[in-house]
Amino acid sequence: MNNELFQQAKVAAIALDYNRALDLYSRCLQDAENPPEPGEVGLIYHQVGNCLTKLKSYYEAIEAYTRAAADSAYDAVGTVNCNMGMAYAALRDWGNAVKHFEIAVSDRNYPTPYKAYTGMGNALMKQGKSAEAGVAFREAALDEANPDPTKALLNLGVCFMALNRPADAVASYESALQFDMSNETRNKMYASLGQAYVASGQMEKAVDAFEKAIADKTYFLSDSASVDYQRAVAAVAQGTSDSTQALPALSDTSGLDVIADEVTIAPPEQENYVVDEQAVSEDYYFADQYAKQGDYAQSNEDRFFNSTDEELEQWSKGVVKMERKHRSTGLKVVIVIIILLLVLAAAGIGLFMMGFGWPTQEAVAQELFKNPTSAEVYVKDTSTDQINKMASLIPEGTEATVDGVNKSINSSTVYVTGKTPQGGELTYEVSMLRDMLGWKVVDVKWYHPSVESA
Repeated sequence: MNNELFQQAKVAAIALDYNRALDLYSRCLQDAENPPEPGEVGLIYHQVGNCLTKLKSYYEAIEAYTRAAADSAYDAVGTVNCNMGMAYAALRDWGNAVKHFEIAVSDRNYPTPYKAYTGMGNALMKQGKSAEAGVAFREAALDEANPDPTKALLNLGVCFMALNRPADAVASYESALQFDMSNETRNKMYASLGQAYVASGQMEKAVDAFEKAIADKTYFLSDSASVDYQRAVAAVAQGTSDSTQALPALSDTSGLDVIADEVTIAPPEQENYVVDEQAVSEDYYFADQYAKQGDYAQSNEDRFFNSTDEELEQWSKGVVKMERKHRSTGLKVVIVIIILLLVLAAAGIGLFMMGFGWPTQEAVAQELFKNPTSAEVYVKDTSTDQINKMASLIPEGTEATVDGVNKSINSSTVYVTGKTPQGGELTYEVSMLRDMLGWKVVDVKWYHPSVESA
């Protein structure tokens, strides 16, 4: 392969000059003197597909990704098929989208399966398959590589409500509450939680959730949420708020203030493409797009319905439940303290095994970008030439924002967006290795965030 042409193409893509990048990748494929070898063919077509996706040429992108996947020596099967699923979703071809997301998650070497599970869940919801979508969102929430499982938990709540399982929706929303989110999203989520509480007969909790939704006076309940709020207030006033009998479920989900994550690919502008613009341009969609499903009790998705407390705790990543039993005094107190100390010690070991440390990966990345000319302070067992090469990728004065971290016990990958003094943006993939309790950098390279690169 002509590495010079390939690198020029990558630089053009980073500069958002996708047409020039495509021309250079094509020349790289057609170079008779330096023909690409097996594995390199898949890599080039993968990048071609990424450029075509950025240019909103989804049919051509699918063709390029198909050629990349056909190269048996190219090992990024999961990433290629996830991108292909996104392209099919942009064309509103939900069946093919699901097919390729399933191929993506079947690849054991695919590092971020939560992305494919999220896309799969969205496509299945568009098909009205709430139970199957719930399984996909649940897997996305449980994926340890997912830096923010909040949206997956919110989407899971949508599925539970569509299936008339409000108690499970409550558990999902309560787990999502443990994570950071915007005020607007939190308000909508509290309103949805209030409706789930009403449907499960927990009226005092419903009133509390609705009041939290409207507390900052920036959010207004939908019509059906307002009705449920009044029902809950009336039940509390009449002393029936402790009823263990759940109220009849809503006849539809059109009033739920539940948001679910959508594939955010803008529609192509070419006249030959027929694309549902609303379906691919909104950041969020609402539960009123999904009808309730029938009885899935006989389906093979038992793991979806038989949710245990242990699994719900996994969804919230080990966040301790708010309500605790009253503690005894005397000897029992001493025993509890000893147990807590043992638990904390085990938790510390567990966090270390999960990739946590001090200083954190985020802190090391921030310091590296703050002073790239002194990169040797932050790197591990790396030559001077490699250090200079990494530092040269970071313009002086770049402001870094950490977008996410994939952790493991000995290695981590940090995704960073850098804003240059001239106002441009560059995205980076920073590879790190464990250094005692903390982390040090071993490689820095450019990265395409919106479409997964090779």
